[in-house]
Amino acid sequence: MDIPPQLRCLFAGTVEERSDSYVIELPKQELQTGSLQAGAMYRVGLLSLPTDSEPTQSETETQRERRPQIPPVNEGEQRTVDIEDLGDQGDGLARVERGFVVIVPDTEVGERVTVEITDVGENVAFAEVVARGSSYE
Repeated sequence: MDIPPQLRCLFAGTVEERSDSYVIELPKQELQTGSLQAGAMYRVGLLSLPTDSEPTQSETETQRERRPQIPPVNEGEQRTVDIEDLGDQGDGLARVERGFVVIVPDTEVGERVTVEITDVGENVAFAEVVARGSSYE
């Protein structure tokens, strides 16, 4: 599947029916990273992806909210990522599945690097560069 360079975020979610509308909830972290603005207009593409982790009809909304979100990366894993932004400390920021942020020191915006994940938190991971590629801009 080709993913266009204008893609702002990618995450998994469910479509809910409310009155005469359908609602897709956007993870709060997507707005907090600064890549999206509340109230702005965006195109939304929907891909059907049945998984074993989809909630059953009997599962309540509260149960879905309590289910911990598993980070999409693991310690020791290597990934090739694009540095999209710089954090407050000047470290490079890359986003992977569901908009999950990977912090990569000593990188610049526009760089494509292969990294090794060194530490994984609930909302963010840290990585070190193992190989440098080219710029994607």
